[in-house]
Amino acid sequence: MEVFVQQLINGLTLGSIYGLIAIGYTMVYGIIGMVNFAHGDVFMLSAFIALITFLILTTLLGIGSVALALLIVLLVSMAFTSLWGWTLERLAYRPLRGSFRLAPLISAIGVSIFLANFVQVAQGARNKPTPPMVQDVIVLWEGASGYAVALSYKQIVIMFATALLLGIFWYIVQNTSLGRAQRACEQDRRMAALLGIDVDRTISLTFVIGAALAAVAGTMYLLYYGVVSFADGFVPGIKAFTAAVLGGIGSLPGAVLGGLIIGLIETLWSAYFSIEYKDVAAFSILAIVLIFMPSGILGRPEVEKV
Repeated sequence: MEVFVQQLINGLTLGSIYGLIAIGYTMVYGIIGMVNFAHGDVFMLSAFIALITFLILTTLLGIGSVALALLIVLLVSMAFTSLWGWTLERLAYRPLRGSFRLAPLISAIGVSIFLANFVQVAQGARNKPTPPMVQDVIVLWEGASGYAVALSYKQIVIMFATALLLGIFWYIVQNTSLGRAQRACEQDRRMAALLGIDVDRTISLTFVIGAALAAVAGTMYLLYYGVVSFADGFVPGIKAFTAAVLGGIGSLPGAVLGGLIIGLIETLWSAYFSIEYKDVAAFSILAIVLIFMPSGILGRPEVEKV
């Protein structure tokens, strides 16, 4: 029982990181119908920005407060990653928006390869560790076998950040002028433009928001694992995209729900079965769900426009 509860906590933490990345996928797809396959590498880039910023703050500037350093790291990572997301949209995606459907997809894959290779050349191919940031844990209880169920402060931070950001962006989409513009562009971009909505600005802001969420996920990933590599964008990115599809791509709560499900499947499978097949289990569950629910768990059936 103690092992199950501990893996449940670990799965919710990992799923929260996947959920943050998945929100970026689902927002971009919901508006322009494009899967931004470079989003995973934007997440990886943000983790490197967070790592460099943390080392500068603690080593060069001598900031001793971990909480203050993490706050500054988060803000700097969000700022630079958002700028990068805006640049990608302007240079790689906007010129191809009116082209055939595969052109933006090919461009996204090209950007993904560029980012991975750029970071590999700039930072090297080895794993980049960071000094331990938050090590304190709360022991919930100890079982009869001596196994202790623990909840670390960094796990609390990660799950709280995911819940908070989901609430904030759900409110933005549902109750602000930007959210109304996003929903209008999702339904019909041409009609939205005729009604006076700046479609280009709305799409750019969506990419900026998605990149900012990827930056939060990258910082949380670095906080949780304490190491990052140039190759860390592909697998988490694919799993986050899987989470978005599983939860219902286009749905913000669905993205987080899908991330939590993927995280729980991975950790529970690793605890009770062979760890080599945890990815097989996650994708198998996705296939089973989509057979019976093609739109995902919280997704809406797509209505064809005529």
